[in-house]
Amino acid sequence: MKRDHRIIWHQTIDSTNSEAVRRISDIDNLSVIAAVRQTAGRGQRGNVWTADAGENLTFSIVLKPGCDDMPPVAASGQFLISELAALSVSGYLESKGLSAGIKWPNDIYIEDRKICGILIENCVRDNRLVWSIAGIGINLNQTAFPPEIPNPTSVRAETGIVCDIRKEMDRYLTSLDTVLDILSRPDGTERLRAEYLSRMYRKDERHLFRDCRTAGTFHATIRGISEDGRLLAETDDGSVREFAFKEIGYLINDREL
Repeated sequence: MKRDHRIIWHQTIDSTNSEAVRRISDIDNLSVIAAVRQTAGRGQRGNVWTADAGENLTFSIVLKPGCDDMPPVAASGQFLISELAALSVSGYLESKGLSAGIKWPNDIYIEDRKICGILIENCVRDNRLVWSIAGIGINLNQTAFPPEIPNPTSVRAETGIVCDIRKEMDRYLTSLDTVLDILSRPDGTERLRAEYLSRMYRKDERHLFRDCRTAGTFHATIRGISEDGRLLAETDDGSVREFAFKEIGYLINDREL
């Protein structure tokens, strides 16, 4: 079902997430703040999100659970927003002919190359999720990246196609609507969890990881996620360890992804 998404474009802005927070009380559910250029884009773990102006999709979606056909979300179930955002991006990329994996919690990879980062900011009150802002950066046309960014890629690098960012915004929203359609069903949360698990990057594969709490490394196999969204990794001794965000690092060639 096609929904009414108010898209507010900015030629230049500090951060689409910051602007969404500033305007949260006067913009509707499913509104989008999009920018041609961000001067202070934000990524996960406090990192800066770097993107060449006009080359990529950089935007934030405002989600207000309990509004329209979006169900209320308990504070304990807020990982649902990560699932929704990650699946909407992976669905969009699949429409471009790309097979996308979700690197827990919500980065998007093409094989071992990062094509999208997602930053989720939530407001919780009285054990309910009042609003969420999903900041999304999808690499579209950029092919040259700063050397400190490990293994980046883009739609153009993978397919050779040059994209119009405004047209791709509309195409992305079609994918988002498809995910929202699933969520609106009686078993919607269970179906989104199953879809998320089926797309998890490195799931059921043995790899090297870093325990960010101890700085030590270990081999493990990702088995899924807990009810509240923690990563489940089975170590070589058969035990399953749980990791919260920022507690585990994925490694490739001894470098953290």
